[in-house]
Amino acid sequence: MAFHLEIDSDSVRQTHATPPLYVQRTDSVRHVLTQLKANNTGSAFVLDDGKLAGIFTERDALKLMANGGDLEAEVHQVMTANPATVHDNDSVSAAIRTMSQGGYRRVPIVDDKGQPTGAVKASGILRYLVEHFPQSIYNLPPAPDNASKEREGA
Repeated sequence: MAFHLEIDSDSVRQTHATPPLYVQRTDSVRHVLTQLKANNTGSAFVLDDGKLAGIFTERDALKLMANGGDLEAEVHQVMTANPATVHDNDSVSAAIRTMSQGGYRRVPIVDDKGQPTGAVKASGILRYLVEHFPQSIYNLPPAPDNASKEREGA
């Protein structure tokens, strides 16, 4: 029960949110991919006049390349427009719900003005859970549902 209460009251800021990488909507996909590599991240927030217009992720890049797309195209042509977001005061459970319902691995975090301040990632939520329940997580057997039918040993 304590777990349920914590994820309902802890904010997404406690999930090791990553700092955002900003690109402009007119930047080429090639430029954005270079920035992703240089910053060792898997997503970039696409801005239009300083506001979040979309998100470009590794999935968007893979879709583009699978279709033989042009790397010189402007990123707004292939980004995910109007992405789902969470507010920086939203609870961890709200972030998990948003990510689960949409199938997202990354969701932008926005402030009161709607400006992106970071990204909540699935790996950050996992780290949050490990920090709160280390005994439960570290002591799990590799396959908890596998029960040996035969006696171990020589």
